[in-house]
Amino acid sequence: MNVTLSVWLITVAALCVLVAVDFLVGRTPHEVTVREAGVWTVVWIVLAGLFGLGLLVVSGGGPAGEFFAGYITEKSLSVDNLFVFVLIMSKFAVPAPYQQRVLTVGVLIALVLRAVFIAAGAAIISTFSWVFYVFGAFLIWTAWKLVQDARKEEHDEEYRENKLLRMAERHFGVADRYHGTKLWVVQNGKRVMTPMLVVMLAIGSTDVLFALDSIPAIYGLTQEPYIVFTANAFALMGLRQLYFLIGGLLKRLVHLSYGLSIVLGFIGVKLVLHALHESGFHVPEIGIPFSLGFIVLVLAVTTFTSLRASAKEKEKEGDAGEEGERESAP
Repeated sequence: MNVTLSVWLITVAALCVLVAVDFLVGRTPHEVTVREAGVWTVVWIVLAGLFGLGLLVVSGGGPAGEFFAGYITEKSLSVDNLFVFVLIMSKFAVPAPYQQRVLTVGVLIALVLRAVFIAAGAAIISTFSWVFYVFGAFLIWTAWKLVQDARKEEHDEEYRENKLLRMAERHFGVADRYHGTKLWVVQNGKRVMTPMLVVMLAIGSTDVLFALDSIPAIYGLTQEPYIVFTANAFALMGLRQLYFLIGGLLKRLVHLSYGLSIVLGFIGVKLVLHALHESGFHVPEIGIPFSLGFIVLVLAVTTFTSLRASAKEKEKEGDAGEEGERESAP
């Protein structure tokens, strides 16, 4: 796929316009309703679908299939990120009307950081073909770790600030309360950060850790930097609305880690097979149509089993509550 500089510039400009529109629509702090979040979630999904169809028309089924596979994978991994976003919002006690602004700026920071990761990944891949072995092994290890954490039920219930964030807080200082949407205020004669800026930096910097598995994962589906970037952009830019839409459902996705581990492990194996093929070994390679179908199937089954297990657990809790009331009754 030959992507010219003009196509890159037009794509980035169009994404900037979409982000600006999204930002202006939510510029006034307010508590986001489920209806508003649902409408904008559909808008971003439709835009991603139209972009994929545009690739199909212009470049054929191969690039389009790679985009859809990458977009679905990144979207699924971003849902797992929402668990941490919920913890961050709770940790910093972000008022509901300001959460939309926090997520918008935090996601923009994450998008810029991921662009750097994507460019670095493309440069490494073009120079060192053996890096596919490293990416593949890392994804298989990440998949195994996800399963281990899920079995031990080790979803952290408390967010811990990273070193970079703690360093910024010590150096600049933090105000004792929120000052609307202001990022800096003067307190006791000193210019300090507000909690609003701190939480924005927390969400943006935390995404760097998520990029460590998501970027190698999508490079396992396509080696085209343009597709990697656009799939990440569409997945991230719809993340804010998704937070408000399914925030209450996150705890019900009890099998999500298992599903993501299968997807990451599958892509890891795909990368290793590709690396072996590039090294001259006659091994089968996994095509994009099969990859796309497999990813969609795993995520659909995971969602179904998660909701079913949550419903059964809720039913058990209800039965236990009724039984307790009967025993306590005179």
